[in-house]
Amino acid sequence: MFYVKARFNDVVEITTEIHDDNVFGICPDCGCEVNVDLVEILNSKYGDLNGTAVYCLKCSKSGMEGGI
Repeated sequence: MFYVKARFNDVVEITTEIHDDNVFGICPDCGCEVNVDLVEILNSKYGDLNGTAVYCLKCSKSGMEGGI
């Protein structure tokens, strides 16, 4: 099991398990929330958790149309 832990102060700490339906990122173009498939990212040749940006469907389509 993997989990995320965040400490807000000396009294409040939140811990939650990581599942395939509770990992999200922010699209760097439009700022909308994007559900992230960690298996897909970590299986890719260049995927890592620190250097990977996940684009929403709309921005990824417009990027492909624009030749990016």
